[in-house]
Amino acid sequence: MAWAATAIPDLSDRVALVTGANGGLGLHTAHTLAAKGAHVIMAARNAEKARAAETAIRESVPNSKLEVQSLDLGALDSVRRFAAAVMAGHDKLDLLVNNAGVMGTPRMETADGFEL
Repeated sequence: MAWAATAIPDLSDRVALVTGANGGLGLHTAHTLAAKGAHVIMAARNAEKARAAETAIRESVPNSKLEVQSLDLGALDSVRRFAAAVMAGHDKLDLLVNNAGVMGTPRMETADGFEL
């Protein structure tokens, strides 16, 4: 038996956070959750791409509840600022989709000295 997005119930009273929400699987996930009524916090490193993704979702889901937040998982200061903003703006977080990833890059380090 195959699973389909139609199996997702109404999420009108839910807050969802999707990392990497500006493209690929993250964008598709944010779109689907918004279409099901969730308030979606779109976390992304690139603000320009995130705003474009937000616009694309709003075009197909006009009443969507979206919030774009800057998040660079490779910088602990960014993670702290992001967490503080989410906690200040929301009483709860119901769904967390950890979708950010880096693949096939040369050896690099984050701003904090961790291997990317």
